[in-house]
Amino acid sequence: MGGVSYLTTWPTPKNLCRYGSPKWRCRWYKLLVAKLSKSEFARLLAFRTDLRRFERWSERQARAAGLSPAQHQLMLAVKGHGDRRGPTVGELAEYLLLRPHSAVELVDRAEAGGLVMRSRTDPDGRIVRVTLTPDGERRLQSLSALHVNELRRLAPSLKHLSEGLRDEKKASG
Repeated sequence: MGGVSYLTTWPTPKNLCRYGSPKWRCRWYKLLVAKLSKSEFARLLAFRTDLRRFERWSERQARAAGLSPAQHQLMLAVKGHGDRRGPTVGELAEYLLLRPHSAVELVDRAEAGGLVMRSRTDPDGRIVRVTLTPDGERRLQSLSALHVNELRRLAPSLKHLSEGLRDEKKASG
């Protein structure tokens, strides 16, 4: 692949922090090998567990609304995109961490389900943008209201976790 290098050996201070190396590389290594406390591991576990629970809860809510979790994510990406004309399929692929052809297939299924529609917005018709249909808008609105309420419920727990990590850093630093 063009210019992409993958680590084949575990990084060491010798090969990351040598003279002439960027400072970020050495800092990255020092962070990588920093010893974490038992409570930091516990906080990371709690955080990742909460993320997984939220993700599963979100998937159940999407299915209950008659959507696949991928369709829900697609609709959220369309609605949350900054351009009022809607995102391109390429932009959707980036948001959803998909390959472009997979994003096209997802948009095809959502369009067949009446959730989104495509439109050509540039003069020569090459750029295709995706917008929500009125039905997609309505369904996303009700589903998003549930998600915002769930995030509000989780906020104190997430705040507690992040403050604890900050307190650990102050104590060790």
